[in-house]
Amino acid sequence: MYDNFDGEPGVFDFEEIANHMLEQGVESSPSTVHGCLCGLLAAGASSEAEVCLDALDQALGLSVHGELAEQVMQLYTVTAAALLDDEFDFYALLPDDEVDIVERTAEMAAWCKGFLAGFAHVSVGAEINPPALSEDSGEILKDFAKISQAVIGDQDSEEELENSYMELVEYIRFAALNVFMDLVPDDPVAADTPPSIHSVSYTHLTLPTTCTPCR
Repeated sequence: MYDNFDGEPGVFDFEEIANHMLEQGVESSPSTVHGCLCGLLAAGASSEAEVCLDALDQALGLSVHGELAEQVMQLYTVTAAALLDDEFDFYALLPDDEVDIVERTAEMAAWCKGFLAGFAHVSVGAEINPPALSEDSGEILKDFAKISQAVIGDQDSEEELENSYMELVEYIRFAALNVFMDLVPDDPVAADTPPSIHSVSYTHLTLPTTCTPCR
Protein backbone atom coordinates (compact mmCIF):
# COMPACT_ATOMS: atom_id res chain seq x y z
CA MET A 1 0.00 0.00 0.00
CA TYR A 2 1.20 3.50 -0.85
CA ASP A 3 4.23 2.07 -2.65
CA ASN A 4 5.20 5.54 -3.85
CA PHE A 5 4.10 7.56 -0.82
CA ASP A 6 6.98 9.90 0.00
CA GLY A 7 9.27 7.53 -1.85
CA GLU A 8 9.04 4.93 0.90
CA PRO A 9 8.10 1.44 -0.38
CA GLY A 10 5.89 -0.93 1.55
CA VAL A 11 4.73 1.50 4.25
CA PHE A 12 1.98 -0.90 5.27
CA ASP A 13 1.99 -4.64 4.77
CA PHE A 14 -1.37 -6.38 4.52
CA GLU A 15 -0.16 -9.67 5.98
CA GLU A 16 1.67 -8.02 8.87
CA ILE A 17 -1.43 -6.13 9.94
CA ALA A 18 -3.54 -9.26 9.46
CA ASN A 19 -1.19 -11.21 11.74
CA HIS A 20 -1.39 -8.54 14.45
CA MET A 21 -5.17 -8.66 14.22
CA LEU A 22 -5.14 -12.43 14.54
CA GLU A 23 -2.88 -12.24 17.60
CA GLN A 24 -5.36 -9.89 19.31
CA GLY A 25 -8.35 -11.98 18.30
CA VAL A 26 -9.76 -9.20 16.14
CA GLU A 27 -12.35 -10.79 13.87
CA SER A 28 -11.95 -8.56 10.86
CA SER A 29 -9.45 -7.88 8.08
CA PRO A 30 -7.02 -5.08 7.20
CA SER A 31 -9.19 -4.27 4.18
CA THR A 32 -12.29 -3.77 6.32
CA VAL A 33 -10.37 -1.62 8.78
CA HIS A 34 -8.80 0.54 6.08
CA GLY A 35 -12.11 0.90 4.28
CA CYS A 36 -13.68 2.08 7.53
CA LEU A 37 -10.89 4.61 8.12
CA CYS A 38 -11.38 5.93 4.58
CA GLY A 39 -15.13 6.18 5.12
CA LEU A 40 -14.61 8.14 8.32
CA LEU A 41 -12.32 10.63 6.59
CA ALA A 42 -14.51 10.91 3.49
CA ALA A 43 -17.49 11.82 5.67
CA GLY A 44 -15.53 14.60 7.36
CA ALA A 45 -14.04 13.04 10.50
CA SER A 46 -11.03 14.72 12.08
CA SER A 47 -7.66 13.51 10.78
CA GLU A 48 -6.23 13.44 14.31
CA ALA A 49 -4.84 9.93 14.83
CA GLU A 50 -6.46 9.38 18.23
CA VAL A 51 -9.93 9.89 16.76
CA CYS A 52 -9.81 6.72 14.68
CA LEU A 53 -9.59 4.17 17.51
CA ASP A 54 -12.84 5.17 19.19
CA ALA A 55 -14.55 5.59 15.82
CA LEU A 56 -13.36 2.16 14.70
CA ASP A 57 -14.78 0.65 17.88
CA GLN A 58 -18.14 2.34 17.36
CA ALA A 59 -18.40 1.74 13.61
CA LEU A 60 -17.17 -1.87 13.49
CA GLY A 61 -17.16 -2.98 17.11
CA LEU A 62 -13.37 -3.45 16.97
CA SER A 63 -11.19 -2.67 19.96
CA VAL A 64 -7.44 -2.65 19.26
CA HIS A 65 -4.46 -1.94 21.51
CA GLY A 66 -0.70 -2.05 21.68
CA GLU A 67 1.30 -2.29 18.46
CA LEU A 68 -1.84 -2.86 16.40
CA ALA A 69 -3.37 0.36 17.71
CA GLU A 70 -0.18 2.23 16.78
CA GLN A 71 -0.33 0.74 13.28
CA VAL A 72 -3.98 1.69 12.86
CA MET A 73 -3.33 5.27 13.95
CA GLN A 74 -0.38 5.53 11.57
CA LEU A 75 -2.50 4.07 8.78
CA TYR A 76 -5.20 6.64 9.52
CA THR A 77 -2.72 9.54 9.41
CA VAL A 78 -1.10 8.38 6.17
CA THR A 79 -4.50 7.76 4.59
CA ALA A 80 -5.63 11.27 5.47
CA ALA A 81 -2.49 12.68 3.86
CA ALA A 82 -2.94 10.50 0.78
CA LEU A 83 -6.52 11.68 0.30
CA LEU A 84 -5.25 15.27 0.35
CA ASP A 85 -2.28 14.60 -1.93
CA ASP A 86 -2.49 16.51 -5.21
CA GLU A 87 -0.97 13.54 -7.04
CA PHE A 88 -3.92 11.34 -5.98
CA ASP A 89 -1.47 9.00 -4.24
CA PHE A 90 -4.23 7.07 -2.51
CA TYR A 91 -4.77 3.31 -2.72
CA ALA A 92 -7.03 0.83 -0.95
CA LEU A 93 -5.24 -1.58 1.39
CA LEU A 94 -5.76 -4.96 -0.29
CA PRO A 95 -3.83 -8.26 -0.52
CA ASP A 96 -0.87 -8.55 -2.89
CA ASP A 97 -1.53 -9.56 -6.48
CA GLU A 98 0.00 -12.99 -5.80
CA VAL A 99 -2.95 -13.86 -3.55
CA ASP A 100 -5.75 -15.93 -5.11
CA ILE A 101 -8.33 -13.86 -7.00
CA VAL A 102 -11.16 -15.29 -4.88
CA GLU A 103 -9.58 -13.97 -1.68
CA ARG A 104 -8.70 -10.63 -3.26
CA THR A 105 -12.26 -10.18 -4.47
CA ALA A 106 -13.57 -10.94 -0.98
CA GLU A 107 -11.18 -8.37 0.52
CA MET A 108 -12.21 -5.77 -2.04
CA ALA A 109 -15.82 -6.37 -1.03
CA ALA A 110 -14.80 -6.11 2.63
CA TRP A 111 -13.07 -2.78 1.97
CA CYS A 112 -16.31 -1.38 0.55
CA LYS A 113 -18.29 -2.68 3.54
CA GLY A 114 -15.82 -0.99 5.86
CA PHE A 115 -16.03 2.29 3.93
CA LEU A 116 -19.81 2.32 4.22
CA ALA A 117 -19.64 1.55 7.96
CA GLY A 118 -17.18 4.39 8.60
CA PHE A 119 -19.09 6.82 6.42
CA ALA A 120 -22.39 5.97 8.11
CA HIS A 121 -20.88 6.38 11.58
CA VAL A 122 -19.83 9.98 10.89
CA SER A 123 -22.89 10.84 8.82
CA VAL A 124 -25.35 9.71 11.49
CA GLY A 125 -23.38 11.42 14.26
CA ALA A 126 -23.15 14.65 12.29
CA GLU A 127 -26.75 14.35 11.08
CA ILE A 128 -25.71 14.67 7.45
CA ASN A 129 -28.88 14.43 5.39
CA PRO A 130 -28.92 12.74 1.96
CA PRO A 131 -29.39 16.09 0.13
CA ALA A 132 -25.92 17.10 1.39
CA LEU A 133 -24.44 14.50 -0.96
CA SER A 134 -23.94 15.27 -4.61
CA GLU A 135 -25.62 12.96 -7.09
CA ASP A 136 -22.27 11.42 -7.99
CA SER A 137 -21.37 10.70 -4.36
CA GLY A 138 -24.77 9.18 -3.76
CA GLU A 139 -24.27 6.88 -6.75
CA ILE A 140 -20.80 5.96 -5.52
CA LEU A 141 -22.16 4.86 -2.13
CA LYS A 142 -24.77 2.75 -3.92
CA ASP A 143 -22.01 1.23 -6.06
CA PHE A 144 -19.95 0.44 -2.97
CA ALA A 145 -22.95 -1.34 -1.47
CA LYS A 146 -23.18 -3.50 -4.60
CA ILE A 147 -19.43 -4.09 -4.83
CA SER A 148 -19.47 -5.17 -1.18
CA GLN A 149 -21.37 -8.26 -2.36
CA ALA A 150 -19.14 -9.05 -5.37
CA VAL A 151 -18.28 -12.69 -6.03
CA ILE A 152 -16.28 -14.53 -8.69
CA GLY A 153 -18.02 -15.57 -11.90
CA ASP A 154 -18.00 -19.35 -12.41
CA GLN A 155 -17.20 -19.55 -16.10
CA ASP A 156 -14.74 -16.73 -16.73
CA SER A 157 -11.06 -17.07 -17.58
CA GLU A 158 -8.36 -16.06 -15.12
CA GLU A 159 -7.34 -13.19 -17.38
CA GLU A 160 -10.90 -11.87 -17.52
CA LEU A 161 -11.23 -12.08 -13.74
CA GLU A 162 -7.91 -10.31 -13.19
CA ASN A 163 -8.79 -7.52 -15.60
CA SER A 164 -12.19 -7.02 -14.01
CA TYR A 165 -10.72 -7.01 -10.52
CA MET A 166 -8.06 -4.43 -11.38
CA GLU A 167 -10.61 -2.19 -13.08
CA LEU A 168 -12.87 -2.19 -10.05
CA VAL A 169 -9.99 -1.62 -7.63
CA GLU A 170 -9.10 1.46 -9.67
CA TYR A 171 -12.73 2.52 -9.59
CA ILE A 172 -13.02 2.37 -5.79
CA ARG A 173 -9.75 4.29 -5.51
CA PHE A 174 -11.00 7.30 -7.45
CA ALA A 175 -14.57 6.94 -6.21
CA ALA A 176 -13.36 7.29 -2.62
CA LEU A 177 -11.36 10.35 -3.60
CA ASN A 178 -14.44 11.89 -5.23
CA VAL A 179 -16.59 11.38 -2.13
CA PHE A 180 -13.84 12.86 0.05
CA MET A 181 -13.50 15.92 -2.18
CA ASP A 182 -17.27 16.33 -2.31
CA LEU A 183 -17.76 16.43 1.46
CA VAL A 184 -14.52 18.02 2.62
CA PRO A 185 -14.78 21.52 1.06
CA ASP A 186 -11.58 22.76 2.64
CA ASP A 187 -9.62 20.15 0.71
CA PRO A 188 -6.87 22.14 -1.05
CA VAL A 189 -6.98 19.90 -4.14
CA ALA A 190 -10.76 19.91 -4.48
CA ALA A 191 -10.44 22.05 -7.58
CA ASP A 192 -8.45 19.31 -9.32
CA THR A 193 -10.67 16.62 -10.74
CA PRO A 194 -9.36 13.02 -10.73
CA PRO A 195 -9.92 10.79 -13.76
CA SER A 196 -13.49 9.80 -14.59
CA ILE A 197 -14.94 7.28 -12.18
CA HIS A 198 -17.57 6.05 -14.62
CA SER A 199 -15.30 4.73 -17.37
CA VAL A 200 -14.85 1.18 -16.09
CA SER A 201 -15.96 -1.84 -18.09
CA TYR A 202 -16.60 -4.60 -15.56
CA THR A 203 -18.38 -7.85 -16.36
CA HIS A 204 -16.62 -10.85 -14.84
CA LEU A 205 -17.16 -10.46 -11.11
CA THR A 206 -20.78 -11.03 -10.23
CA LEU A 207 -22.63 -8.14 -8.58
CA PRO A 208 -26.20 -8.27 -7.20
CA THR A 209 -27.41 -5.70 -9.76
CA THR A 210 -25.80 -3.55 -12.43
CA CYS A 211 -23.63 -0.85 -10.86
CA THR A 212 -22.51 2.42 -12.36
CA PRO A 213 -18.90 1.45 -13.26
CA CYS A 214 -20.15 -1.67 -15.01
CA ARG A 215 -22.15 0.25 -17.57
